[in-house]
Amino acid sequence: MFITATGSAPAGGAALDQVIGLTVGAAVVTAILLYIAWAHRTHRIEWFQRAGERLRGRTNEPGWASIPELFVASSLIVALLGFMWDVSYHAGRGRDAGPLANPAHYLILYGLFALFVAGMSAIVYPRDGEKPGIASVRITRQWYAPVSGIFIAACGLYALIGFPLDDVWHRLFGQDVTLWGPTHLMLIGGAGLSTAGIILLHREAEFSKEWTTAEHSMGSHFFHKLSLSMAFGGLLIGLSVFQAEFDFGVAQFRMVLEPMMIAGAAALALVAARLYAGPGAAVFAAGFFVIVRGIVSFVVSDVFGQSHHVFPLYIGSAVLIELLAFTRLKDKPLAFGAVGGLLIATVGSVIELFWTDLVFPFPWHQDVWLESLAMTIPVAVGTGLCGALFYLGLEGRAPTRTAGRIIVTGTILVTAAAVGNGLYATVPDDAKATITTTQVGTERDPQIMAKISVSPADLVDDHPTWVQLTAWQGGRRDVSGVVTQELKRTGDNTWETTRPVPVGNNWKTLVRVQDGRMLTAAPIFLPKDPELGAKEVPVQAEMTRDFVPEIDILQRERTDDAPAWLWTLANIIVLLCSLAILAGISVAVARVSRSIGEHHARERSSGDAPTLTS
Repeated sequence: MFITATGSAPAGGAALDQVIGLTVGAAVVTAILLYIAWAHRTHRIEWFQRAGERLRGRTNEPGWASIPELFVASSLIVALLGFMWDVSYHAGRGRDAGPLANPAHYLILYGLFALFVAGMSAIVYPRDGEKPGIASVRITRQWYAPVSGIFIAACGLYALIGFPLDDVWHRLFGQDVTLWGPTHLMLIGGAGLSTAGIILLHREAEFSKEWTTAEHSMGSHFFHKLSLSMAFGGLLIGLSVFQAEFDFGVAQFRMVLEPMMIAGAAALALVAARLYAGPGAAVFAAGFFVIVRGIVSFVVSDVFGQSHHVFPLYIGSAVLIELLAFTRLKDKPLAFGAVGGLLIATVGSVIELFWTDLVFPFPWHQDVWLESLAMTIPVAVGTGLCGALFYLGLEGRAPTRTAGRIIVTGTILVTAAAVGNGLYATVPDDAKATITTTQVGTERDPQIMAKISVSPADLVDDHPTWVQLTAWQGGRRDVSGVVTQELKRTGDNTWETTRPVPVGNNWKTLVRVQDGRMLTAAPIFLPKDPELGAKEVPVQAEMTRDFVPEIDILQRERTDDAPAWLWTLANIIVLLCSLAILAGISVAVARVSRSIGEHHARERSSGDAPTLTS
């Protein structure tokens, strides 16, 4: 058969010249920003102050809020585009030649750096002893910063640190070609959670002198609510990026995780949006999500020519939350959050099931329903409670510290248990796939039709999650590089393709089986990879291949050279940093809530009517 393989990109860390270039570039930009911050605070420049005042004229918010909001809006959109482009690039074309060789990385770097700059803008803008917002933090005797600005800067720094650490990770453990690599989670987690900081910054700005003394027109009120609803839509986007492997149809983990992640993201963002931003906010947030993700999908797939991807709909869950708000539960936020999470986990998941069956590469077969429901309900109830807790904090009505800690800690533990259950997969012993192929392609684009039988004969039950063929990382200028196909069952232990599947060149083609906890794969064709010292696994007219852990094929670049204790320590460090970010938003919300509560108490004791609306 006329099957050939081409060369491969480096499999370890980035080339030294790229590392030096990035380091020098980051140092220069940082030095410039430090100078601007120093010059602004010492009155050597005034253009930064004037920029904030000009934005205040449009938004009625002080510069320490309006400038960061502008930065975050642009940075997160650019970072999202770069992120989805990067995932598509790696799924369709495999490894890149380094951080500067992949154009998507430039967008990600800009987005994350701009996110950090946004937080630092909120920190350095107030000067001459001005106390920004209602919960400002004293840095020096005459320097105060909004607590939300500190949190946004921390998120940006956390995400930025993930970029160089990713290269270190590749040098130690090989390239982990998966979205859920620890350093990858740092990048997307920091950016995603920063959206909660923007909502908090909005709230702090409402207690500023600029906001309380401004004349609010109908237009300014509309703009304020619109930007707030968009921020909740951004929060939904940020919480949904963890699902991207499922969106591309190349998930390397069990399907039971997808409904849980969708419901968890929806419950937190939509409950908080409806309670805080008012009627229609949940639907608006879901609509904003669909529009932004739709535009990004079009640009990545149709403009950049990369692999196509889809996304959850969330509209059904948003409508459920809007309908629930017509009941008396709206006056009991925590109960509203719990019931809202339950509705999203059950009815909302059924609505999403119809959507996934329609547009996603692989539907939610009945094999995943019961286990997924058992995972989804407690997670969505917990995140719904967290959404209600976020609302209460913004209103200055947070429950007792003990109650808040129980809700947040309980949700983290429940989510961790559900994720751990979803990640636990088994590989059968002595299982094999016998594959018969027929060449139907050309010498330039080899393709096959295949018939597959598995042994033992009872390896796969009547309703598996999937038996599929996946070919990926074979893209080039005119080919996107990801082909997935659910196989047609022809007998108790036999399946066949219904469309040609590519092999040869740089394609990695394999048969994948997921049935209950079993998650395994057998290679059909794997190219020679000199960087890894890996030999070609050729496609043959008839062949028998062992079923092995999927990760051995999908992540050939991973190495076991590093000691186990180093791998464990590295993961623990990333975990602790992630928990610190979650603790950061909890502390920030609690501080703002306490300050708002004290403010309202002073108003009541003095007999003044409240001057602010929620």
